[in-house]
Amino acid sequence: MEDVVAPSRARLAGLLSALALAAVGAYLVVPSGTHAQALVSEALVVATCLVSAFLILRFGAGWPSARELAAILLVVGAGNLLFLVVDVVEPDAYRPRPLDLLFLLFLIPIAMAFRAEFRDHFTPQDRREVGIDVTLITASLAAIGYVLLRPAGGDAVASSSIAVFVIVAAALFTTFAALALWIPTTAHVLLFLDVAVAAAATLEFGWEWTHGTFDGSSPAVDIPFILVPLAIAATVVLVDHGDAGAQAAPSRAVRPVLASISVLAACAALALTAVMGDRQGIAGTESTAIILLLGAGVAVRILANQLASSQAHEEVRDALARREIALGEADRALERVREANETLRGSEEHLRLVFDAAVDGFVELDEHDVVVRANEAFARMVSLDRTSIEGYQWTAIAAVVRGADRSFAQLPDTGQAEIQRPEGQPLYLESRISRVPTEPPRRLLLIRDVTAAKVADQTIRSLFQFLQDRDEDRTRLLRRTNAAIEQERNRVARDLHDGPVQGVSAASLSLEAALLMIKAGDRERGLDVLTKIRQELAGEADALRRLMSGLRPPVLEERGLMPALRETLSRFGTENAVGTEFTGALARSVPDDLETLAYRVVQEALANIGKHAEATRASVHVESDQTQLRIEVEDNGRGFDTARARDHLRAGRVGLASMRERVELASGTFVVRSTPGRGTAVMATIPLDAALIVVGAG
Repeated sequence: MEDVVAPSRARLAGLLSALALAAVGAYLVVPSGTHAQALVSEALVVATCLVSAFLILRFGAGWPSARELAAILLVVGAGNLLFLVVDVVEPDAYRPRPLDLLFLLFLIPIAMAFRAEFRDHFTPQDRREVGIDVTLITASLAAIGYVLLRPAGGDAVASSSIAVFVIVAAALFTTFAALALWIPTTAHVLLFLDVAVAAAATLEFGWEWTHGTFDGSSPAVDIPFILVPLAIAATVVLVDHGDAGAQAAPSRAVRPVLASISVLAACAALALTAVMGDRQGIAGTESTAIILLLGAGVAVRILANQLASSQAHEEVRDALARREIALGEADRALERVREANETLRGSEEHLRLVFDAAVDGFVELDEHDVVVRANEAFARMVSLDRTSIEGYQWTAIAAVVRGADRSFAQLPDTGQAEIQRPEGQPLYLESRISRVPTEPPRRLLLIRDVTAAKVADQTIRSLFQFLQDRDEDRTRLLRRTNAAIEQERNRVARDLHDGPVQGVSAASLSLEAALLMIKAGDRERGLDVLTKIRQELAGEADALRRLMSGLRPPVLEERGLMPALRETLSRFGTENAVGTEFTGALARSVPDDLETLAYRVVQEALANIGKHAEATRASVHVESDQTQLRIEVEDNGRGFDTARARDHLRAGRVGLASMRERVELASGTFVVRSTPGRGTAVMATIPLDAALIVVGAG
């Protein structure tokens, strides 16, 4: 914008400067004191007034009274054009006339300009008093000018003419002086100076005009009237007046100064009229009229002061009444605010107690993730003091929380975090975030310790997996047990069919043959056949005993559980070159089915030691009380990882699983303790009063 406006102002300044130089040069070129110079001066005034009015209307739109100033210049130009016509028609016309009253028409655009400036620069409450002051000062200056400039002994025409000129000059001077005093900007001060020069030239013209010394060409009159229009145009168009259209709030001293000047001017005018009235030949009626006019002005000013004072007093009284009402309302409002504050304080205290007493952690974060406040629950979760939490960024807190990993730093975003505690059990945290609609916005983080739920979930998962594994083991074991039972049945049936059944059948045939031999009288041969039959039946009886010992060891029938186990352990030690030890005692008798179960458990455990343990020592301990039977088989072999027991089961090594299944079917418990390189211990506890469901074959 500056690049466009600055060249335009520069061109306007150059144009106005050129016009001023050209006008002054043209005026000075014409011989001084001649009628031609009078015509040229009047033509130049008409030209500068028209050009200046055009420039103001074209480029001075931002000035409040631009149109009124242009109107003043047009009226001045029209007056000089009238002078020019009169000078051409009647060269010797420079004397006072009744038509001089037409110069009062200049007051119309002056009043319009002052009204425009009033509307834009004065507040409504200031306009009346300032207008009265300006009018009184104008009348006082006009009276002073009339007394000083009135030609002594002049007639009524000359007196009226000088009165017209001093009124116009006083109106110009006072109007723009008051404006410059009210708003002393550069533009207003320059405009006042331009108008003051015009007012001085007007007084000079009135003096010469009424004293008969004006010959149409007076440099003191002509040059100001030629240059002042251009100066006014330059002030309006070129000088920055960005605040010219704004109502001002002047200093408090401006209004008293204007009032004082108006009163002093009126007093000076009254005194001057009283002192110099007779000397200037002013008649008593004129002096009386001037004094009455000025007195009326002072009275109006005093009345205005009284009205303003009364109005101010009334406004003050109304303001005081409103103040009392407002104070009462303020007191009531203050009481309500106090009550609301107490309620708010109570609510805030309650919320603070709830905030601090909450089991879950609460953390308030600002827009930069700085912790504004945190409760004690969260401080306990992270093992920090609240003073070490509040006022710090979340990432900084995550860096100092012991055991916190990257998940804790991302807790506000992910909602999941884990803290490793020194005692070993991790702390699991979950968070929920809420937006707090404040300015700037904040976030409220609800943090909950879900360790118990997490552990319970993990336990449930582990138990579920354990049950799945046990079910899988049970299914596999049942399949193998059923297959073993079926194989055992087939073996027993095959052994019975191939052994005792075949032997008994052969013996039956041999008995038939022996009977026939005896009946036929071949007694010797019959006796030999019977002897062979007896030997065969004895062999089949031994075979049946061996078959029955596979189902229930005869030693259990013959000697009982403890001797049978001692004998079995001793035989195992001899066969496997392993040192053995048997201990224990029974407090009560053990049912036959549980004796068989206990014997099979020990038998299977010793078989596992012989196959896999590579042990040098094995021990068996069996004892009972009134309620249960306890069996423990221990070795010092190479041991194994109990976590891989299921791998052994899948590989077909079902000894441990078979023992566990047999014991648990008898409502007992079965435990295996083993460490690689440190041996194995198998422990079974069986209630003595339990009903055995399945024992199975060995």
